[in-house]
Amino acid sequence: MFATTSHPSHCEPVRVAIVGTGAIARGSHLPALTALAAGQPLEIVAAVDVDAASAEAFCADAGITRPYTDLHRMLAEQRPDLVTLATPPRFHRDQSVAALRAGAWVWCEKPPCPSLEDFDTIEAQERPQQNGPYAAIVFQHRFGSGSRHVRKLLADRAMGRPLVAHCQTTWYRDEEYYSAPWRGSWSSEGGGPAMGHGIHQMDLLLDLLGPWAEIRAMAGRLVHDVETEDISTALIRFENGAMATVVNSVLSPDEVSRIRIDCERATVELTHLYGHRNADWRITPAPGVTSEEADAWRNFGPDVPSSHEAQLKGLLEDLRAGRRPRSSGADGRKSLELVTALYKAAFTGGTVRAGEIGPGDPDYGALHGNAPGWAPERPAEAPA
Repeated sequence: MFATTSHPSHCEPVRVAIVGTGAIARGSHLPALTALAAGQPLEIVAAVDVDAASAEAFCADAGITRPYTDLHRMLAEQRPDLVTLATPPRFHRDQSVAALRAGAWVWCEKPPCPSLEDFDTIEAQERPQQNGPYAAIVFQHRFGSGSRHVRKLLADRAMGRPLVAHCQTTWYRDEEYYSAPWRGSWSSEGGGPAMGHGIHQMDLLLDLLGPWAEIRAMAGRLVHDVETEDISTALIRFENGAMATVVNSVLSPDEVSRIRIDCERATVELTHLYGHRNADWRITPAPGVTSEEADAWRNFGPDVPSSHEAQLKGLLEDLRAGRRPRSSGADGRKSLELVTALYKAAFTGGTVRAGEIGPGDPDYGALHGNAPGWAPERPAEAPA
């Protein structure tokens, strides 16, 4: 085992390595790092991909000097402070563990990993007593001026108690999308639209409303020939008494992401697709609310869109300060626990309560929970 400096001083550059050089690395991780490097000491020291040609092309395009095909070799030679993971979910556990053991912080794309057991394995490698390293999940929809403003309004009960909520991720994915061999499989993708798509809006809902208490759900395969679901619906009761409906779909040609929360004194609604700005939020006051108070609620301040860059900026500040970042530890686990509970409720037909899925529960080790009709089919045994 070897260690890096887990929280560099403000004058030292943060050494970053990107693992996985596909679309999400090119379209989100690299632009965020490049933008932030313009205003602070930050250096991308390496990129890793099992496809050597992809790693080399990525490095050539980005001006990175060291392409690698072996993660462990890169960690030993480059000793990065931060590793960003833009790989398929089935690799996240082992890659996160390797980076944390090497002393590097981790910023991992969602889905974080295919099970709560995997997540807990990752978290066990963090070093809170040494102020890091920590592993955080990419939940960029939490970040930005709009979500920050609404979170404070709800926390302060400015609009009264939250009562009713709706969380919608209705997207469209065709057969070509599922032609990638790792999609639609429990072992490689971890789950269907609840895990791979709707987890973003469900994470934001939890971030706004706080802890959930219980969930009931349904799931189905209505179009696609895959192991996982292609649609799910759920009913959630929160600890504060609010009740929510959730819909996650990849069957919806009119694509939209939406959160609506009805409070005692106002309705707040977010409508967008893959990211939001201040203009995507709408607050409708109840009768009797003064215009001055409603105007104050609608004052979101300077527009900071939700983005990888917005989240990464805060994570880098936490790294330098040696403090746990948002969307790591229990704060990151809560969304994976909710998704796991949704699957368990859907496949068993029962009500699942927060905190009940742990070691020994079949859903703790796999989101399908070995449920008949949902668990992967085992190959037939050869005759004796």
